[in-house]
Amino acid sequence: MPQPRPATAPAPELAPALERLQARIRAAEAACGRPAGSVRLLAVTKTFGPQVVAAAAALGLRAFGENYVQEAVAKIGAVAALAPGLDLEWHFIGPIQSNKTRLIATHFQWVQSIERLNIAQRLAAQRPPGLPPLQVLLEVNISGEASKSGIHPQELPALATQVAALPALRLRGLMAIPEPQADPQAQRRPFARLHALFLAVRASLEPGVREGFDTLSMGMSGDFEAAINEGSTLVRVGSALFGERQ
Repeated sequence: MPQPRPATAPAPELAPALERLQARIRAAEAACGRPAGSVRLLAVTKTFGPQVVAAAAALGLRAFGENYVQEAVAKIGAVAALAPGLDLEWHFIGPIQSNKTRLIATHFQWVQSIERLNIAQRLAAQRPPGLPPLQVLLEVNISGEASKSGIHPQELPALATQVAALPALRLRGLMAIPEPQADPQAQRRPFARLHALFLAVRASLEPGVREGFDTLSMGMSGDFEAAINEGSTLVRVGSALFGERQ
């Protein structure tokens, strides 16, 4: 597992990067007729140290995404010490191992990468009493890549119904990481398929669950504008904000 790096993006460098990124998100929203603020930004901080998160939080960011459980748990504690009192929202966005579900259920508010029922069941059973429901997304292998995580689209409706019925979880939507494409039109096609799946699954859910099924997490540094064009409500951005990882 990569070790967190020290703060390589201090606030003077991070502030203009964030301003540029937010301007691009606003421009993408406007280009497809969506209202400003319809797309949330998730800052992906895997391999970056807690000082980077604290600097981003000082600029107003509150939602952070992590891929590696042990790195993330240590970072969450370190950030709380650096910036006490901040109400940050931590999203787990990486593959989930069965032996890590208790840590995820305890330390995160969101989990975006559920692809199997048994993982959802473990998260539900291990969510500590007194914490609010864990907000969860189902990860879809939208490009059909053998090396990628995610459930097959045909299996998605059944999993959505099963996860929606679990206590201590709240089903909020879908997530995907399509095969990288350089051409913007090629980028849009898998996002369009995921949006269609999102609408179909939402229509199939019970009314009480359907109302909260509102999150479509798609788009990263290289393709988030195409994702916004196809209905993304949350983009996961790391390198375009913090620089390239080493």
